[in-house]
Amino acid sequence: MAEPSPTAVHSLKTLGISLDRPLVIVDVDEVLGLFMKGFGGFLESRGLEFRIDRFALFQNIYRPGAGEHLPVEEGRRHFEDFFRTHCGEIEPAPGAVEALNRLGKRAELLILSNAPADAERLRADWLQKHGLPHPLILNTGPKGPVTAHLVAQTPAPAAFVDDLLPNLDSVAEHAPRVATFQHVADERLRPLAPRSERHPRIDDWRQLADAIEAAVLGR
Repeated sequence: MAEPSPTAVHSLKTLGISLDRPLVIVDVDEVLGLFMKGFGGFLESRGLEFRIDRFALFQNIYRPGAGEHLPVEEGRRHFEDFFRTHCGEIEPAPGAVEALNRLGKRAELLILSNAPADAERLRADWLQKHGLPHPLILNTGPKGPVTAHLVAQTPAPAAFVDDLLPNLDSVAEHAPRVATFQHVADERLRPLAPRSERHPRIDDWRQLADAIEAAVLGR
């Protein structure tokens, strides 16, 4: 028997999300949580250096004093180990918890994270630990298709927040009625992160919550 498509199992009703309130879909890494800081500490515990000198991931991992970054596949193994064992230890992004609690009073919140399947328990526990007991969907690849599937289930306004332009562009392409916002939590990354006029870039969570409310609540 063929397995169902990844979007087939994502029912808002099954996830406990009301169809009568606006829907806000939020990423985790570098949006709700300080991934780069946490991953950097993990690499240091393994005797490696994480140099934030470009908007990249595997190309920023070095052996101490080395001029060339680790081979990408080796860096990917460290990444997978981090998500399997330590992704529940990252710090929340400044102001993120307070902003989501504010938004949650009038909107439905859904967490959409690109992370390995091994991370699901730790990521869900992390959300609970920080007072964010919202439905979690783990995704791979561009986020436009799954977002389009989700928002097609509700007539309510919707917003999407991510740090990566490819995901924001994907949502804009597949679900053009969704308001898209870029947020980059790590201050070291902000000068390096590409931006686009298509998606308002708001790196302060209080201001971002204001913009999301204006987009989906009309205020």
